[in-house]
Amino acid sequence: MATRRKPAAGSPVQLAARVVGAVFLLVGVLGFIPGITTHYGDLGVAGHQSGAMLLGVFQVSVLHNVVHLLFGVAGLLLARSWAGARGYLIGGGLVYLLLWLYGLLIDQNSAANVVPVNTADNWLHLFLGLGMIAMGYLLSRGRVAAPH
Repeated sequence: MATRRKPAAGSPVQLAARVVGAVFLLVGVLGFIPGITTHYGDLGVAGHQSGAMLLGVFQVSVLHNVVHLLFGVAGLLLARSWAGARGYLIGGGLVYLLLWLYGLLIDQNSAANVVPVNTADNWLHLFLGLGMIAMGYLLSRGRVAAPH
């Protein structure tokens, strides 16, 4: 007798959270690779003084890269459940929208720019935030989380 097993990927929202988490992990690692990160010798621990640029476009620092790594791990862990995946995408999207607002409101050359962010980062944070929230809502429509 054959038994039916759930697909390894789980629900669409779980798969999306896994993919997003994996991309954040990849971005975090790439931020530490000279060549992929230009001006790698200028990689700062934190702050706007970091001159390193991921793909020559996005300003990064050690802190910025570590945040990407942690965000990626969180995505992979939370993707193990439907509710966790949905929460990761929607909550993470809200965090990225807040980061977008932060990037718009601060002076990019001030000490307040600790992450650091530049104009390209700001646009990316806006699209990430909107995209993650949209995935969280659209991929979980029609299903209510099961009670614990």
